[in-house]
Amino acid sequence: MSEASANGGASANGGPTNGRAAAHAHDGAPDPASRRPAALALVPAADEKLSTKDFKSDQEVRWCPGCGDYAILAAFQAFLPDLGIARENLVIISGIGCSSRLPYYVNSYGMHSIHGRAPAIATGLASSRPDLSVWVITGDGDALSIGGNHLIHALRRNVNIKILLFNNRNYGLTKGQYSPTSEQGKVTKSTPFGSLDTPFNPVSLALGAEASFVARTIDSDRRHLQGVLQAAADHRGAAFVEIYQNCPIFNDDAFAEVTEPGARDEHVIRLEHGEPIRFGAGRDRGLRFTRYGSLEAVDASAADADSLLTHDAHAADPSYAFALSRLDSSDFAHTPIGVFRQVPRASYDDLMAEQLETARTEQGDGDLAALLAGGDTWQVG
Repeated sequence: MSEASANGGASANGGPTNGRAAAHAHDGAPDPASRRPAALALVPAADEKLSTKDFKSDQEVRWCPGCGDYAILAAFQAFLPDLGIARENLVIISGIGCSSRLPYYVNSYGMHSIHGRAPAIATGLASSRPDLSVWVITGDGDALSIGGNHLIHALRRNVNIKILLFNNRNYGLTKGQYSPTSEQGKVTKSTPFGSLDTPFNPVSLALGAEASFVARTIDSDRRHLQGVLQAAADHRGAAFVEIYQNCPIFNDDAFAEVTEPGARDEHVIRLEHGEPIRFGAGRDRGLRFTRYGSLEAVDASAADADSLLTHDAHAADPSYAFALSRLDSSDFAHTPIGVFRQVPRASYDDLMAEQLETARTEQGDGDLAALLAGGDTWQVG
């Protein structure tokens, strides 16, 4: 992923641009490497430069052989030194599931928490400790089933946390039942005649919750994965990242159409902010809007150049990013990866801190003992 995909400016009208006008929209912008990630503005910098080894714990990594979680963990540990923060200022909170073992393997503070409740715990921590970088590790079952409400409200509130959702389209920890992202007709131990459920699209769900940062990446594409993690870290507010993750035991090759060399070039649409959207083996395909606002793939050479889209991750209205997310289909015919949306919005924890400071200015620091023994008390018996 290029730096432009994470840090470029939006089009003048706040929406996706057509043609090539936005290709160099962020020429002259500050070099991202010259400043700290925006989400870490209140997190103390490390006294010394850390390495990948510094973020590896002494715990034996225990996932099934070939699990995509290994690749994600390695990429995550290699990325963490780039944050430039001390290990004691990093907290990783997980729920329940295969992915949720990850905090054990990172040499930082962490918590293997309650099923589906990691976003709620992370919200409290991020709101009360602005000196911490808080990351949530979750899966498609943990986040989208029992944890669905906690996820959407953390995104809606725009809490300054980073949520990584490992999507393997099944419940791996409990040995292969269908999950909220399993495709219709999926035969599993809990759906022996095929799943009847319409699956969630995690990116669409996050955008519907008004998330200010939404992205997708793939476990086996390390460079792209780390680029998306860097973009998420550079976003102040809630960042939601869906990671396609292979489960070789219970759902092997679920994402083969976007990971296998012979297929991925045809199906994957790599989103880079400010760049014309081109894909296909010969990069000869493009996207344009249809009459009713959906997107369609077309032969770029045969289409009107002004109708072809240039990606604008900073469009204020989420409709464009949502239209991109709706390109997804069970056969992965057109699958966008990268940053769908990245827009500035005040974070919940910043707003809360301002509200508390205003209250202190107007009413003083307050007295907890006086509050507890105040007028609204009574005796029983």
